[in-house]
Amino acid sequence: MTLELILFVAAILFGLIWYWRESKGNSLYRFFDKLMNSKELQMKAADTKGFVYNQPFVLRLVFVSVLFLVAIVIIRFLIPIDFATISAFASMIVGTLIGTYIAGGIFKSSEIIDEHTDSIGDLVQNTIEKGKDFIEDLKSEEKEEVKEEIKSTKEQPEEEKKSARERLKDKGYL
Repeated sequence: MTLELILFVAAILFGLIWYWRESKGNSLYRFFDKLMNSKELQMKAADTKGFVYNQPFVLRLVFVSVLFLVAIVIIRFLIPIDFATISAFASMIVGTLIGTYIAGGIFKSSEIIDEHTDSIGDLVQNTIEKGKDFIEDLKSEEKEEVKEEIKSTKEQPEEEKKSARERLKDKGYL
């Protein structure tokens, strides 16, 4: 179980690296494309498609499975130990596919961030300006309220206060 977990994590990293490598250049895919297809069917010079880069899920699964199947057959002949089991084979395939999709998500999010960097900066600047205006409005409203309270307290005449003796007489205690 530990070996399969190690292979799974290593396969995720392998998928990340494979996807990143194919995003930079797809020379191996172009080589196989020229080898297998006629001149009319070969991919265009501007096409960036690779074995896992810009491929749908099914083709990614096929390419990754074939790669690991060939690798396991070679390992079986080189090392006589029963190292390559079905569970290790499956964990490597699933890990590599997960790694390619994680790398795709990272690339997509970085592209979106790069596209919206200017608009995010403008949005933040506008928000800061609106916040400053709002605070200034609050300060001016508070000053006006304080001035109104001061005026209202000055305008009201002070009521004549009764002495304690008169209050007791009013209540009937004296």
